[in-house]
Amino acid sequence: MIVMEVRLIRRHLSIGTNLLREFSGYFFGDYPCIWEAQGGLGRLINMFILSAMLPSRYSAWLATLPLAIVSYFLNPTISILFLALFLVGLRDLLQSRHAILRNYPLIGHLRFLLEYIRPELRQYFLEDDEAPLPFSRNQRAVVYQRAKGQNDKRGFGSLLDPYRPGAIWLNHSNAACAPISEGFRVKIGNDACLAPYESSILNVSAMSFGALSANAIRALNRGARLGDFAQDTGEGSISPYHREEGGDLIWEIGSGYFGCRDADGNFSAERFAAQAVDRQVKMIEIKLSQGAKPGHGGVLPAAKVSEEIALTRGVEPGKDCVSPARHSRFSTPVGLLEFVAELRRLSGGKPVGFKLCIGDPIEFMGICKAMIETKIVPDFIVVDGTEGGTGAAPVEFADHVGMPARDGLSLVHNALRGIGLRDSVKLGAAGKIVTGFDVATMLALGADWCNAARSFMFALGCIQSRACHTDECPTGVATQNALRQRGLDVADRAKRVASFQRATVHSLFELLGSAGLDSPTKLRARHFMMRDSTGQPVPLSSRYPEMESGALLDAESPAYAALPAILRSSWEMARAHQFSGAVPASR
Repeated sequence: MIVMEVRLIRRHLSIGTNLLREFSGYFFGDYPCIWEAQGGLGRLINMFILSAMLPSRYSAWLATLPLAIVSYFLNPTISILFLALFLVGLRDLLQSRHAILRNYPLIGHLRFLLEYIRPELRQYFLEDDEAPLPFSRNQRAVVYQRAKGQNDKRGFGSLLDPYRPGAIWLNHSNAACAPISEGFRVKIGNDACLAPYESSILNVSAMSFGALSANAIRALNRGARLGDFAQDTGEGSISPYHREEGGDLIWEIGSGYFGCRDADGNFSAERFAAQAVDRQVKMIEIKLSQGAKPGHGGVLPAAKVSEEIALTRGVEPGKDCVSPARHSRFSTPVGLLEFVAELRRLSGGKPVGFKLCIGDPIEFMGICKAMIETKIVPDFIVVDGTEGGTGAAPVEFADHVGMPARDGLSLVHNALRGIGLRDSVKLGAAGKIVTGFDVATMLALGADWCNAARSFMFALGCIQSRACHTDECPTGVATQNALRQRGLDVADRAKRVASFQRATVHSLFELLGSAGLDSPTKLRARHFMMRDSTGQPVPLSSRYPEMESGALLDAESPAYAALPAILRSSWEMARAHQFSGAVPASR
């Protein structure tokens, strides 16, 4: 019986060898003298010539053909698998698009497989706990723990090096105290506002329906209602899912005027007023730019513009949904402020402001001059940083355009102080806000409250797969795929959203107490220290000095003369009737 099996296998190998001979002859030329060589010398020549004609990198692929033949007589199912692998390798050899696959048929796919799962391998096995880009494992972990109500404490000490350049720490006090809870609400709305809003100190930043799934929007809004904080709609307008749960909304209006546009894409006062008077809408935010891609418009491809999204945005389904790089309603700082006044009137006196990532300081100085000239003052300004997130952005914009949040916030805060209007305008800050310490740092630099986006995505279950732009989010957060969305349970995730926000605000509460402060409004940059590039500890206030109130209004004053040259030149070149500054007389 054994002898018969051996003979059968030898017969199959012989058949496979003949097929391999025919195959190699077809692709590499016919060499009958080689195949007909007899004896040990002939076999040696055969091996030498074959190895020269068939590179060793083909071995794995070519082996699948005789294996398919042999296995056919033993297990036809396995034979089909080997044959399929052989055909895949044959296709690789014949195609011309991928050099790797052509030179390494079949096994070249390993390279693409490893590249595909590289982010996961790095995140789960290789990533350092404090590697900060975009968010470190420890940053994500603290969000998950606080969202789930788990133990968020850390044992054995910090993993951060306190002597690294750029390290920041809070100066604690030997007279610690208990802050007052009332200080954690912020009244937004100046004298021109008829319906001020009492905002939480930490809210959900702008994320549109379309960028996020319906279930993600539902969970965020229900969480906002449970935790008594607000959700920014993003420029995609107010969807039915924002309204279902009844949480407070900040309606963001971008250059596409989604939800308040006419058939030609221009701003429609009537459509705006119809939505703005809704009791759920607490504030109106004009989006000038966002940190991740300032100065860049966007297009939602026609394939993603479903009936639902089209109805929400006021566009036609099945056609590209374009968000221009600039507004059509205004083109100057004065025009912006006149638009602010118009929206305030149409909304019934609700707080109206704008969001921007700072670019050229001259342009924001021009807005300040327009405030003085028109006497129109926005109720709030939200400063976004270039480190902010987005569903999709060109690499060049995400990496190299726009001012980081701390620098932009400091400039806006000081410019408003310089024209004497800081008390009339509340400032929000956004840009990688994760912990209570992040909030405290922004408050010290001039913010009145903070917004966070990706942190709340983590609370929803985001695992930082960075597949937001592919519509293949594995957790159902940033996708319009109905099956993927089912993985996100609204009731459970809403509780996590509220839990994360509450725990983060509580951590801020404890930090303030340790510094001996009873209110977040008392935080200043002098309460923090940082290490400069040489490793020396310096007050944060030396890196971000505070301008004297009214310093920009008197060019002859010592306070004006003491300003950094870039601020003085920006102020002098700024114009209220154009965003670009005055052209210098000479270069």
